[in-house]
Amino acid sequence: MMRAEAEAVLAQAGATQDENAFPLLEAAIACALHEDPTRDPQAVRDLAAAGVERLAARLRWESPEEALAEAMSGDLRLSGDLFTYEHPDNTDVIALAQRRKGMPVSLGIFYLHVAKQGGLNVKGVDFPGHFLLRIETREGPLALDPFSEGRVVLPSELTRRALHAGLTPNVADRLDVLMTPASDREVLIRLQNNIFAAAAAMGDFPRAERSALRRALLDPRDHRPWLDVAAAREGQGALAGAMEALGRASELDHGAALAARAQRERVRLKIN
Repeated sequence: MMRAEAEAVLAQAGATQDENAFPLLEAAIACALHEDPTRDPQAVRDLAAAGVERLAARLRWESPEEALAEAMSGDLRLSGDLFTYEHPDNTDVIALAQRRKGMPVSLGIFYLHVAKQGGLNVKGVDFPGHFLLRIETREGPLALDPFSEGRVVLPSELTRRALHAGLTPNVADRLDVLMTPASDREVLIRLQNNIFAAAAAMGDFPRAERSALRRALLDPRDHRPWLDVAAAREGQGALAGAMEALGRASELDHGAALAARAQRERVRLKIN
Protein backbone atom coordinates (compact mmCIF):
# COMPACT_ATOMS: atom_id res chain seq x y z
CA MET A 1 0.00 0.00 0.00
CA MET A 2 1.40 3.37 -1.03
CA ARG A 3 0.95 6.49 1.10
CA ALA A 4 -1.71 7.82 -1.25
CA GLU A 5 -3.68 4.58 -0.84
CA ALA A 6 -3.34 4.78 2.93
CA GLU A 7 -4.64 8.34 2.85
CA ALA A 8 -7.64 7.18 0.81
CA VAL A 9 -8.43 4.53 3.44
CA LEU A 10 -8.15 7.12 6.22
CA ALA A 11 -10.33 9.59 4.33
CA GLN A 12 -12.98 6.90 3.92
CA ALA A 13 -12.80 6.10 7.64
CA GLY A 14 -13.00 9.81 8.43
CA ALA A 15 -16.20 10.07 6.40
CA THR A 16 -17.90 7.39 8.53
CA GLN A 17 -20.95 8.96 10.14
CA ASP A 18 -21.88 6.08 12.45
CA GLU A 19 -19.24 5.96 15.19
CA ASN A 20 -20.15 2.33 15.91
CA ALA A 21 -19.14 1.47 12.33
CA PHE A 22 -15.75 3.20 12.50
CA PRO A 23 -13.15 0.66 11.18
CA LEU A 24 -10.68 1.00 14.04
CA LEU A 25 -8.26 -1.81 13.25
CA GLU A 26 -8.09 -1.19 9.49
CA ALA A 27 -7.70 2.56 10.05
CA ALA A 28 -4.88 1.88 12.52
CA ILE A 29 -3.20 -0.35 9.93
CA ALA A 30 -3.56 2.44 7.35
CA CYS A 31 -1.92 4.86 9.79
CA ALA A 32 1.03 2.49 10.23
CA LEU A 33 1.39 1.99 6.47
CA HIS A 34 1.17 5.73 5.91
CA GLU A 35 4.19 6.06 8.19
CA ASP A 36 6.11 3.21 6.49
CA PRO A 37 4.45 1.74 3.37
CA THR A 38 7.10 -0.98 2.86
CA ARG A 39 5.66 -3.44 5.41
CA ASP A 40 3.15 -6.29 5.37
CA PRO A 41 0.28 -5.69 7.83
CA GLN A 42 -0.98 -9.29 7.84
CA ALA A 43 0.56 -9.93 11.27
CA VAL A 44 -1.81 -7.34 12.73
CA ARG A 45 -4.89 -9.05 11.33
CA ASP A 46 -3.61 -12.48 12.38
CA LEU A 47 -2.98 -11.29 15.93
CA ALA A 48 -6.42 -9.70 16.14
CA ALA A 49 -8.08 -12.86 14.81
CA ALA A 50 -6.23 -14.98 17.37
CA GLY A 51 -7.43 -12.62 20.09
CA VAL A 52 -11.05 -13.00 19.01
CA GLU A 53 -10.68 -16.80 19.06
CA ARG A 54 -9.07 -16.87 22.50
CA LEU A 55 -11.63 -14.45 23.95
CA ALA A 56 -14.53 -16.58 22.71
CA ALA A 57 -13.00 -19.65 24.34
CA ARG A 58 -12.37 -17.92 27.67
CA LEU A 59 -15.83 -16.34 27.87
CA ARG A 60 -17.27 -19.83 28.38
CA TRP A 61 -15.97 -19.95 31.95
CA GLU A 62 -14.50 -16.55 32.84
CA SER A 63 -16.01 -13.13 33.52
CA PRO A 64 -15.79 -10.60 30.67
CA GLU A 65 -13.01 -8.55 32.29
CA GLU A 66 -10.98 -11.66 33.17
CA ALA A 67 -11.49 -13.25 29.75
CA LEU A 68 -10.41 -10.12 27.90
CA ALA A 69 -7.34 -9.53 30.04
CA GLU A 70 -6.21 -13.16 29.91
CA ALA A 71 -6.84 -13.51 26.18
CA MET A 72 -4.82 -10.40 25.37
CA SER A 73 -2.03 -10.49 27.95
CA GLY A 74 -1.87 -14.18 28.79
CA ASP A 75 -2.57 -15.85 25.45
CA LEU A 76 -1.29 -13.16 23.05
CA ARG A 77 1.44 -11.87 25.41
CA LEU A 78 0.57 -8.20 24.88
CA SER A 79 2.11 -5.92 27.50
CA GLY A 80 3.34 -2.40 28.09
CA ASP A 81 6.89 -1.45 27.13
CA LEU A 82 8.33 -0.44 30.48
CA PHE A 83 11.92 0.04 29.40
CA THR A 84 11.76 1.83 26.03
CA TYR A 85 8.42 3.61 26.39
CA GLU A 86 9.32 6.44 24.00
CA HIS A 87 10.39 4.12 21.18
CA PRO A 88 8.45 4.93 17.97
CA ASP A 89 7.51 1.26 17.53
CA ASN A 90 5.26 1.54 20.58
CA THR A 91 2.84 3.71 18.63
CA ASP A 92 2.73 1.49 15.53
CA VAL A 93 0.31 -1.45 15.34
CA ILE A 94 2.42 -3.37 12.80
CA ALA A 95 5.52 -3.15 14.99
CA LEU A 96 3.41 -3.95 18.05
CA ALA A 97 2.09 -7.14 16.45
CA GLN A 98 5.69 -8.29 16.01
CA ARG A 99 7.08 -7.11 19.36
CA ARG A 100 3.94 -7.81 21.43
CA LYS A 101 4.51 -4.65 23.46
CA GLY A 102 3.60 -1.01 23.12
CA MET A 103 2.07 2.01 24.82
CA PRO A 104 -1.44 2.08 26.38
CA VAL A 105 -3.40 3.49 23.45
CA SER A 106 -1.80 1.28 20.77
CA LEU A 107 -2.38 -1.79 22.93
CA GLY A 108 -5.90 -0.54 23.54
CA ILE A 109 -6.67 -0.68 19.81
CA PHE A 110 -6.24 -4.46 19.87
CA TYR A 111 -8.30 -4.77 23.06
CA LEU A 112 -11.10 -2.69 21.57
CA HIS A 113 -11.20 -4.60 18.29
CA VAL A 114 -11.16 -8.02 19.94
CA ALA A 115 -13.76 -7.02 22.54
CA LYS A 116 -16.13 -5.68 19.89
CA GLN A 117 -15.80 -8.81 17.77
CA GLY A 118 -16.39 -10.88 20.90
CA GLY A 119 -19.61 -9.09 21.76
CA LEU A 120 -18.30 -7.17 24.78
CA ASN A 121 -19.14 -3.55 25.50
CA VAL A 122 -15.71 -1.94 25.82
CA LYS A 123 -14.76 1.66 25.09
CA GLY A 124 -11.63 3.72 25.36
CA VAL A 125 -11.30 6.23 28.18
CA ASP A 126 -9.43 9.44 27.36
CA PHE A 127 -7.92 9.49 30.84
CA PRO A 128 -5.34 12.26 31.43
CA GLY A 129 -1.80 11.03 31.06
CA HIS A 130 -2.64 7.34 30.64
CA PHE A 131 -5.15 5.75 28.29
CA LEU A 132 -7.56 3.27 29.88
CA LEU A 133 -10.47 1.06 28.86
CA ARG A 134 -14.02 0.91 30.20
CA ILE A 135 -15.80 -2.46 30.20
CA GLU A 136 -19.45 -2.86 31.12
CA THR A 137 -20.17 -5.73 33.53
CA ARG A 138 -23.18 -6.91 35.54
CA GLU A 139 -21.75 -5.07 38.56
CA GLY A 140 -21.27 -1.86 36.58
CA PRO A 141 -18.43 -0.34 34.57
CA LEU A 142 -14.84 -1.25 35.36
CA ALA A 143 -11.61 0.44 34.28
CA LEU A 144 -8.94 -1.76 32.68
CA ASP A 145 -5.33 -0.85 32.01
CA PRO A 146 -4.06 -2.40 28.75
CA PHE A 147 -0.52 -1.32 29.61
CA SER A 148 -0.61 -3.42 32.81
CA GLU A 149 -1.87 -6.67 31.29
CA GLY A 150 -5.49 -5.54 31.32
CA ARG A 151 -5.78 -5.43 35.10
CA VAL A 152 -8.72 -3.73 36.79
CA VAL A 153 -7.99 -0.22 38.07
CA LEU A 154 -9.87 0.44 41.32
CA PRO A 155 -11.77 3.71 41.84
CA SER A 156 -9.31 4.85 44.50
CA GLU A 157 -6.46 4.34 42.04
CA LEU A 158 -8.32 6.29 39.36
CA THR A 159 -8.69 9.20 41.77
CA ARG A 160 -5.02 9.03 42.74
CA ARG A 161 -3.96 9.04 39.08
CA ALA A 162 -6.29 11.93 38.32
CA LEU A 163 -4.85 14.01 41.15
CA HIS A 164 -1.33 13.16 40.00
CA ALA A 165 -2.27 14.35 36.48
CA GLY A 166 -3.29 17.73 37.89
CA LEU A 167 -7.07 17.42 38.09
CA THR A 168 -8.76 19.21 40.98
CA PRO A 169 -10.09 17.08 43.87
CA ASN A 170 -13.74 17.79 43.03
CA VAL A 171 -13.16 16.37 39.52
CA ALA A 172 -10.81 13.56 40.56
CA ASP A 173 -13.53 12.10 42.82
CA ARG A 174 -16.12 11.92 40.02
CA LEU A 175 -15.84 8.48 38.47
CA ASP A 176 -18.56 9.30 35.96
CA VAL A 177 -16.29 12.03 34.56
CA LEU A 178 -13.05 10.05 34.81
CA MET A 179 -14.59 7.09 32.95
CA THR A 180 -16.36 8.99 30.18
CA PRO A 181 -16.18 6.70 27.13
CA ALA A 182 -14.35 7.83 24.01
CA SER A 183 -15.23 6.79 20.46
CA ASP A 184 -12.89 4.54 18.47
CA ARG A 185 -12.14 7.50 16.21
CA GLU A 186 -11.03 9.55 19.24
CA VAL A 187 -8.83 6.67 20.38
CA LEU A 188 -6.96 6.55 17.06
CA ILE A 189 -6.67 10.34 16.99
CA ARG A 190 -5.16 10.26 20.49
CA LEU A 191 -2.52 7.86 19.18
CA GLN A 192 -1.69 10.25 16.33
CA ASN A 193 -1.51 13.12 18.84
CA ASN A 194 1.07 11.13 20.81
CA ILE A 195 3.11 10.60 17.65
CA PHE A 196 2.92 14.29 16.74
CA ALA A 197 4.01 15.46 20.19
CA ALA A 198 6.98 13.10 20.29
CA ALA A 199 8.08 13.90 16.73
CA ALA A 200 7.73 17.66 17.21
CA ALA A 201 9.73 17.51 20.44
CA MET A 202 12.55 15.71 18.60
CA GLY A 203 12.44 18.11 15.65
CA ASP A 204 11.33 15.31 13.32
CA PHE A 205 9.01 17.56 11.34
CA PRO A 206 8.31 15.17 8.44
CA ARG A 207 6.98 12.56 10.89
CA ALA A 208 5.07 15.25 12.76
CA GLU A 209 3.47 16.39 9.50
CA ARG A 210 2.40 12.86 8.58
CA SER A 211 0.76 12.27 11.95
CA ALA A 212 -1.06 15.61 11.83
CA LEU A 213 -2.27 14.88 8.32
CA ARG A 214 -3.65 11.54 9.48
CA ARG A 215 -5.61 13.35 12.19
CA ALA A 216 -7.00 15.74 9.58
CA LEU A 217 -8.17 12.80 7.47
CA LEU A 218 -9.68 10.94 10.41
CA ASP A 219 -11.72 13.96 11.53
CA PRO A 220 -12.24 16.16 8.47
CA ARG A 221 -14.39 18.65 10.39
CA ASP A 222 -11.67 19.61 12.89
CA HIS A 223 -9.48 22.59 11.99
CA ARG A 224 -6.80 21.91 14.62
CA PRO A 225 -4.86 19.17 12.79
CA TRP A 226 -4.26 21.59 9.93
CA LEU A 227 -2.64 24.06 12.32
CA ASP A 228 -0.23 21.28 13.31
CA VAL A 229 0.35 20.37 9.66
CA ALA A 230 1.24 24.02 9.06
CA ALA A 231 3.64 24.12 12.01
CA ALA A 232 5.36 20.92 10.85
CA ARG A 233 5.70 22.21 7.30
CA GLU A 234 7.08 25.51 8.57
CA GLY A 235 9.63 23.53 10.57
CA GLN A 236 10.77 21.94 7.30
CA GLY A 237 10.93 25.28 5.53
CA ALA A 238 7.97 24.39 3.30
CA LEU A 239 6.35 27.79 3.73
CA ALA A 240 3.97 27.59 0.77
CA GLY A 241 2.66 24.28 2.11
CA ALA A 242 2.29 25.81 5.55
CA MET A 243 0.23 28.65 4.07
CA GLU A 244 -2.00 26.12 2.32
CA ALA A 245 -2.60 24.22 5.57
CA LEU A 246 -3.43 27.43 7.43
CA GLY A 247 -5.93 28.27 4.74
CA ARG A 248 -7.58 24.87 5.26
CA ALA A 249 -7.80 25.54 9.00
CA SER A 250 -9.50 28.89 8.44
CA GLU A 251 -12.00 27.37 6.00
CA LEU A 252 -13.02 24.68 8.46
CA ASP A 253 -13.62 26.83 11.52
CA HIS A 254 -14.14 30.56 11.41
CA GLY A 255 -13.73 30.60 15.18
CA ALA A 256 -10.10 29.64 14.64
CA ALA A 257 -9.59 32.19 11.90
CA LEU A 258 -7.87 34.70 14.16
CA ALA A 259 -5.18 32.27 15.32
CA ALA A 260 -4.76 30.85 11.82
CA ARG A 261 -4.62 34.33 10.31
CA ALA A 262 -1.92 35.45 12.75
CA GLN A 263 0.10 32.31 12.07
CA ARG A 264 -0.39 32.74 8.32
CA GLU A 265 0.80 36.34 8.45
CA ARG A 266 3.92 35.28 10.29
CA VAL A 267 4.63 32.64 7.64
CA ARG A 268 3.90 35.14 4.84
CA LEU A 269 6.48 37.53 6.24
CA LYS A 270 9.04 34.73 6.13
CA ILE A 271 8.23 34.07 2.47
CA ASN A 272 8.68 37.74 1.63
